[in-house]
Amino acid sequence: MKLGVFIERDGVLNHVRVERGHQVSPLTLDEFRVNRNALPVLRKLKAAGLILIATTNQPGLSGGYQSRWELDRMHELLRRFFPLDDILVCPHDEADDCPCRKPKAGLLEEAAYQWELDLERSFVISDKWLDAEAARAAGCTSLLIRSPWINGNHHDLVLPNLSAVGNKILQLQTADQVLVA
Repeated sequence: MKLGVFIERDGVLNHVRVERGHQVSPLTLDEFRVNRNALPVLRKLKAAGLILIATTNQPGLSGGYQSRWELDRMHELLRRFFPLDDILVCPHDEADDCPCRKPKAGLLEEAAYQWELDLERSFVISDKWLDAEAARAAGCTSLLIRSPWINGNHHDLVLPNLSAVGNKILQLQTADQVLVA
């Protein structure tokens, strides 16, 4: 089975606005700004043979304040810029109680099925507690970038930046390969 790296879109792969202490996802391509600093990290992870999957909650789709066309345009830009294998979206609002909406593990479980991933040996990168909780629920290792959105919830590792996260994943993957061999 393959190893995957699930990467939170907003705040890791693209920049977000902060309003009243909360991250605000871009709703249009004009608002969407790729985080260029993530490219070298993702290239290293891809070169190591990992499957890279962006995950994102986008409740604006079901709420009617974001168009699917705009979201598809943003994701096409991500696909052109980063070596992503897939982008998985939960379009539901928190009130919908959807099993794929993070902090639930549905997106990770769907990807594991589609890509034949070993979740117990896979990783989640984020700057939010929601993703760490989804990682815990799926059995993945979470690596969080230090941010105000971590809270006190479960997390495996908190590191200062994305580069440190990428290096830690490569270190853990190498150690895992030695143990499995």
